[in-house]
Amino acid sequence: MTGPSYAFVDLCRAALEMCAVKEGETVAVLSQGDMRGDYATAFMAASQKLGATPYHVRLPDASSGLDGDFGTWTVGATPLASNRPVVELLKEADVLIDLMFLLFSAEQMEIQAADTRILLCIEPLDLLARLFPLKEIRERVEVGAELLANARSLRFTNEAGTDVTYDLGRYPVITQYGHTDEPGRWDHWPSGFVFTGGADDGVNGTVVIAPGDILLPQKSYVRTPIRLTIEHGRIADIRGDVDADLMRDYMAGFNDERAYGIAHIGWGLDHRARWSALATDTRGMGMEVRSFYGNVLFSTGPNGELGGDNDTACHVDIPMRNCSLYLDDTPIVVDGDIVVNEMRATAGAR
Repeated sequence: MTGPSYAFVDLCRAALEMCAVKEGETVAVLSQGDMRGDYATAFMAASQKLGATPYHVRLPDASSGLDGDFGTWTVGATPLASNRPVVELLKEADVLIDLMFLLFSAEQMEIQAADTRILLCIEPLDLLARLFPLKEIRERVEVGAELLANARSLRFTNEAGTDVTYDLGRYPVITQYGHTDEPGRWDHWPSGFVFTGGADDGVNGTVVIAPGDILLPQKSYVRTPIRLTIEHGRIADIRGDVDADLMRDYMAGFNDERAYGIAHIGWGLDHRARWSALATDTRGMGMEVRSFYGNVLFSTGPNGELGGDNDTACHVDIPMRNCSLYLDDTPIVVDGDIVVNEMRATAGAR
């Protein structure tokens, strides 16, 4: 394997600067098997340029299902779970660069609780560069977080028949803007969205996933509508044609009733991210389409990152177009466009 280019090292250095890495701090880089060795090398070199002390932990066991790039996406269970010495080591780091996908795992929550700030980085290099974190996107996301934190109900609809409500206040608000500069905070480079979760039994209504909406980890655009009936925070029924059959069979394959729970809900705020990205590039885990401006990101399965107790390995993210979203009946997204001035991108940027 060849080493990373100087441009990659400089890009990683800029990312670490966004994460407030400074001289004397320790930067741990975590990988598995032979995956992303060039990323590890680049982050190590970049850390040294900032005067930090880096080290690389490469776990021998590799799971191809963690990040959704290959095979199924089975979240929460990682090779780190059986390696207590490494967990304890990572808790001592100031910054952890996660190159394997710890999200939804108990080990990540434990490391965060020790005030280690964590940056997940697994997307292709060109995407990291094109969607490099911007101050203006962080500002939009933080405006959205304040609105969500003060709301007690969320409703979203679309012309296909969606009409679902979430009782809010049970779970915290999570922000993602591609960097982390606060103790114990996690983020994913690249990102540009905000979300929370409804009460465990407080999500009710109908979600109609319309043609053009996206299923992840399947990395597919829906061709035929999928109608979900949601009762007391759980998918009670899945109806439709072939896309519904595929979703139903995928979820059933986990043999876990918790797979049908409702996870997070939020909206995308990155004006650079394209809805059409998956049509020509299926590398990575789909962070661009999760972030595109004005999408409503509807999710099923685990809610551990919010502090919940659903740790199913079955997680489905569904960025949806042309939806309207309301907080306490105040419109936030209308037909796929952000209508709160403080969160709006300029017309030329959209």
